Amino acid sequence: MTADREASVPFQRIILVHYHEIGLKGHNRSAFEKQLQKNIQELINDYPVVTIHRIAGRLVVFLREGTESQKALDCASHILGIPGVARVSAGFKCERDMELMGQACCAALAEAEGPKSFKVQARRNHTDFPINSMEMNVALGSVLCEAFPELKVQMKDPDATVGVEVVQNAVYIYAWSKRGIGGLPVGSSGKVVALLSSGIDSPVALWRMARRGARCFGVHFSGRPQTSDVSEYLVADIAEVLAKTGCIEAFYVVPFGDYQRQIALSAPPALRIVLYRRLMMRVAERLAERIHAGALVTGESLGQVASQTLDNIRATDAVVDCPVFRPLIGSDKLDIIDEAQRLGTFDLSSQDAPDCCTLFMPRQPETHAKIADLEAAEAAFPLEEWVEELCDSAERHDHHIADHFHN
Repeated sequence: MTADREASVPFQRIILVHYHEIGLKGHNRSAFEKQLQKNIQELINDYPVVTIHRIAGRLVVFLREGTESQKALDCASHILGIPGVARVSAGFKCERDMELMGQACCAALAEAEGPKSFKVQARRNHTDFPINSMEMNVALGSVLCEAFPELKVQMKDPDATVGVEVVQNAVYIYAWSKRGIGGLPVGSSGKVVALLSSGIDSPVALWRMARRGARCFGVHFSGRPQTSDVSEYLVADIAEVLAKTGCIEAFYVVPFGDYQRQIALSAPPALRIVLYRRLMMRVAERLAERIHAGALVTGESLGQVASQTLDNIRATDAVVDCPVFRPLIGSDKLDIIDEAQRLGTFDLSSQDAPDCCTLFMPRQPETHAKIADLEAAEAAFPLEEWVEELCDSAERHDHHIADHFHN
């Protein structure tokens, strides 16, 4: 049924991008809309896009003539994951003619995912069109009943809703419509540097900040040369997943193993983990200064592991001046796992890889470290020299992130 209808569809394919929070921005709204339009344009270059226009309360993506149904729906699915997008609807543009609108409704409903019931929801944005919304609902619903006799009309909670939007010089019609991730467009809230491991939590924390409009730069502390570089490959693959929807701009790999070894040889064993974290925070802040980022981000969740107690978090924050955001601080581990699965990073993060977090791990780490004890232990180390060396050794990876590792 779908293939026959697709072959005869004479209408231009379009994708409507709806947003919610952006629409509440008052005088700044235009800047947010332009940022979202720019982000979408850059992230769907692999699809047959002609242009993207801003119209009242949404964006319209116009696809090239002859674009296949699956290609159009793939493009729409990709847009769903872009921060700032509240809903995506894929369908057709046609002239303001009831016969053509009926045909377009049939083509749109044919692309809905296995509905058993439907309704028509028409909206007339310009009163120069002589037929009002209720009349369109009845007329177009009758056309669909005749074309799809196996489906029933259901006004409350139907499986598919055929949206009909009459604008000034055209009609947009769709039935494929899904909820996006919402939030704000990346680039509207400044830069942050996120500590990015190959584990489950930190990619989710970074993603949450991207969803609030931040341009995110990751920094991965590798156990190299004291461990293998497997964690770096995993982080590259994780970053590639995040980059597909614009959630990460670049990431740095910092070879950290030799410095951990020196700490492990000299410092009290119970304090090692917090000392590692304090050095990481210093390096991350210095990298943030170099790229003019305004905050750090970690994937910590209160009480989850030894380094994430209130006392130890306070001890790590004490060495930096910039804000430290912890989007997962009150989250349950199972909730974080669910989010990682939806994001597409969970399987990658579940693979075993030796990294700096497991290197020189003490048997009984301190859970209530005192800042005075940490400072006394650090007095033996040339910290400023180490921070500069580590920042200078940081390896930056930008677009096509995984290619740097797998080619």
